[in-house]
Amino acid sequence: MYLRHSTVRKDGKTHTYWRLVRSVRRGRKVYQETVAHLGELDAQGRADAKALALQLTGRAEQTALFEPATPPGGKVQVRLDGIRLERARSFGDVWLGWTLWRALQLDQLCADHLPQGREQVPWATMAAILVIARLCDPSSELHIAQDWYRRTALQDLLGVPAERVNDDRLYRALDKLLPHKAALETHLRRRFGELFSLDYDLLLYDVTSTYFEGKAAQNPQAQRGHSRDHRPDCKQVCIALVVTREGIPLGYEVFEGNRVDVTTVKHIIGTMEARFGLAGRVWVMDRGMTSAANIAWLQQTGRRYLVGTPKGELKRFAAALLEAKDWQSVREGVEAKLCASPDGKETFILVRSEERREKEKAMHQRFADRIEQGLRRLEARIARSHKALDRGVLERQIGRLLGANTRAAGRFVAQLVDAPETEAKVRLQWSAREDWDDWSRHSQGCYVLRSNVNDWTPEVLWQTYVQLTEAEAAFRIHKTDLSLRPIWHHKEERVQAHILVCFLAYAMWKMLEQWQKRAGLGNSPRTLLEELGRIQSTDVVLPLVDEAKHEARFTCVVRPDRAQAALLDRLGLRLPERLRSSASRYNL
Repeated sequence: MYLRHSTVRKDGKTHTYWRLVRSVRRGRKVYQETVAHLGELDAQGRADAKALALQLTGRAEQTALFEPATPPGGKVQVRLDGIRLERARSFGDVWLGWTLWRALQLDQLCADHLPQGREQVPWATMAAILVIARLCDPSSELHIAQDWYRRTALQDLLGVPAERVNDDRLYRALDKLLPHKAALETHLRRRFGELFSLDYDLLLYDVTSTYFEGKAAQNPQAQRGHSRDHRPDCKQVCIALVVTREGIPLGYEVFEGNRVDVTTVKHIIGTMEARFGLAGRVWVMDRGMTSAANIAWLQQTGRRYLVGTPKGELKRFAAALLEAKDWQSVREGVEAKLCASPDGKETFILVRSEERREKEKAMHQRFADRIEQGLRRLEARIARSHKALDRGVLERQIGRLLGANTRAAGRFVAQLVDAPETEAKVRLQWSAREDWDDWSRHSQGCYVLRSNVNDWTPEVLWQTYVQLTEAEAAFRIHKTDLSLRPIWHHKEERVQAHILVCFLAYAMWKMLEQWQKRAGLGNSPRTLLEELGRIQSTDVVLPLVDEAKHEARFTCVVRPDRAQAALLDRLGLRLPERLRSSASRYNL
């Protein structure tokens, strides 16, 4: 083995980096293979390295490799047969998480709001551990403390040994972080604006729910309600999220699990404007937020909006829908037309999509087939019955069949009629409505938007509305990639803190996504995190020949492979080579 160095000139300064190499024969040729990067060495490090080189090479001098230096303790002898690698751990993903945390200046903000006291680990550091863990490998606080943190190099990056990170300290960090929710949101808005020149003239607003495992008896917000997760058996909370047109998070609020979406509008808009100021922005919301009262309030208060409407609104525009004129193409396969309201205060946007039409057509047909097959089976069973049947039971069966296939339920008329001549004493009569089929053919793939922004083209209005997919994507990332659900905490404050940690992790996710887009690397942060997560750090242990049996230990980063190096280069990121400021650390 040998010690080698390379010189790099960066920012007007010359940097010398050291590495431990070994000779490897491949066929007839001998190559030098890097065992470990030792990074830059200070005077003490050069002295130690010189002594190690003398021992490793068995040569009297290596003046070409090292500046003249004399180790205070004289020569350091190493047992060559005892050189080993220890503590291999995941490095690339947590290092990237730590880089994102600092790029958003969350380290400084948490240090300012969570000042260090007499605790062994600063609360600002514990907050960083919680959020980086949520980004890289979302799991419970117990799993972070007992498994994940010990397997990563985050302990080296933060300088916090694994034995000081326990679940109790992580839980208390949640409690310390929660009171600063508003300050964190305000900070992120400012920081994202600085980094990406964002404007906030248009905000997207949506609501979702997330469910609990367990009874959550200590949380008054945990209630049963409409479950977007298809878990009506579980208690839940509702989360209202506001994002920019790029999906950058601006703020959120947590509501009771039985809170109806339309009742959150005034609260959210009022909260966001109180925090970030009034502006002539446009609020974009889906049809779940639309009600006559909300529209009236938005108009009366001078706020601009673009919202979806319930499917039933199409009936009002049946004539305009059938007219062939005034339709404008807004995208391939999508057309729109504007219809002014009678008072001229609003604009209604009729939209028809060929792709959506085909989906709705197939879906309606599937549900209609289910209903028809179910009615035929029930009709045959009634006809075969050899005893009088309970009319109430049969009506409930019909109701359940139609209720399970609501998208096509209006197509059918089904009723029970008296049939005293039969043994069942009742007969099922049903038919399909032709008028429903006619309207279905005309309305499939169509929907209506409404807005008081009267100076935008149909194309701009439609393109703006479909940006709501960014809010929907934000919820999907929260729930899947960041494991927002299910919630295992039961106390209200802990639940709120858990959601805050997920929100901060999502902010880092969007930061990474912006870096990826800028570098032309797509928009899949999870793939990037997994790829860089394969980069490990390890300890190179050099046993010393002395009576006390000391060891020289270098904590080094394994060289990334070609694909990983290319990713880092595209992102403009450079891995550190060593995680210690000194060339050697002696463990007794």
